[in-house]
Amino acid sequence: MKVLVIGKGGRAHAMAWKIAASQAVTQVFVAPGNAGTAMEQKVQNVPIGMDDVDALVDFAKKEQIDLSVAGPVIPLVAGVADRFEAEGLAFFGAGRAAAELENSKAFAKAFLARHAIPTARYELFTQSGPAIEFIEAHGAPIVIKADGLASGKGVIVAQSVEEANNAVRDILDANRFGDAGARVVIEEYLEGEECSFVVMSDGINVLPMVPCQDHKRRDEGDTGVNTGGMGAYSPVAAVTPELHARIMHEIIMPTLTAMREAEKIPYKGFLYVGIMITPDGAPKVLEFNCRFGDPEAQPTMMRLQSDFAQHLLAGVQGRLDKEVALWDDRTALGVVLAPAEYPEKFQGGAVIEGLDETDDPDLKLFHSGTQQRDDGSVVTTVGRTLTVTALAADMHQARKKVYSRIEKITFDAMYYRADIGHRALSAGSPAF
Repeated sequence: MKVLVIGKGGRAHAMAWKIAASQAVTQVFVAPGNAGTAMEQKVQNVPIGMDDVDALVDFAKKEQIDLSVAGPVIPLVAGVADRFEAEGLAFFGAGRAAAELENSKAFAKAFLARHAIPTARYELFTQSGPAIEFIEAHGAPIVIKADGLASGKGVIVAQSVEEANNAVRDILDANRFGDAGARVVIEEYLEGEECSFVVMSDGINVLPMVPCQDHKRRDEGDTGVNTGGMGAYSPVAAVTPELHARIMHEIIMPTLTAMREAEKIPYKGFLYVGIMITPDGAPKVLEFNCRFGDPEAQPTMMRLQSDFAQHLLAGVQGRLDKEVALWDDRTALGVVLAPAEYPEKFQGGAVIEGLDETDDPDLKLFHSGTQQRDDGSVVTTVGRTLTVTALAADMHQARKKVYSRIEKITFDAMYYRADIGHRALSAGSPAF
């Protein structure tokens, strides 16, 4: 079986690596890929843009690709799943209409409200004046979200009214996020423990992945600006078997049923739900994503013991009810390395040293923003650079393994959080 993975970040690297491990897979292509995917056995990069749907379809036909999957949401919003299916090409991923759950926070919040799926109260605004009046009336903390895709930077958890008002002006008046910020969603602030809950859906049946906890804030102690993620780990102690069942019953299945039956948009692909577990133990939806999380995909793929390629194929063929995902009971932890300027714009081109792989099968460097030069050197591009990921018996050992490996990696202005997994250190024994 030949597989095409669309993407260039750490999520695409982790997926390609796990797919290539399948005995049923002979070749994995990654479009466009990165320096890490170029180094994997049975994996080859192809220079096609993630949203170049025509070129992706042509390549899949020419190479007689048996299965394709997207890493990020960009190709899904561009309609790649719809085109592949129209051309008779097997593709696992949400169609353009279904991808609105991630593409528009206003769409997602209205969907949740229509179908009484638990989430934070919200209002939608297109002008800063009424939005600021709303903030003044409700106070802080409060959450400001740009409506569209903003690479993980469009969510501001404002701790003061002044910060919230500035965020609204920044988005609506200063046009910080372009068209993605034409509208803002203002939400009630939820307290509690956050987790990332991902399932695979074939439109009717689901195959849950293991929950993860992501560290979205840039700086230690969960402070600083929101990012696409500075690290993640699994299992999550807060997600007990009882809570897992409740999330499936109250959020996952109602979402998929409503999409299929009420919205007439069958949902096929990965469904990522950011969930806040409130102090009374109730799960509430923070956000929808229509793809695997990044950096959650990295520890998830490290823990997955069953055949990921076969799970994907079953998703395309509508038989996920026949699949069983097998998981390593140990802890997986991933820590993101990024340029110091992240998540703001910056120039790449810094040479990365210390990338030699070890013989330890439980330690892996997943590349995100990297590129291999003609001379063999690897340099940074934009966004996050690497996710150093390890499996170990517990969080203490996983952290020790990851941070020991990080000490051997260098590039100009390298930055990372030294406290990834800190919440788990004092938590009880997790089940998932």
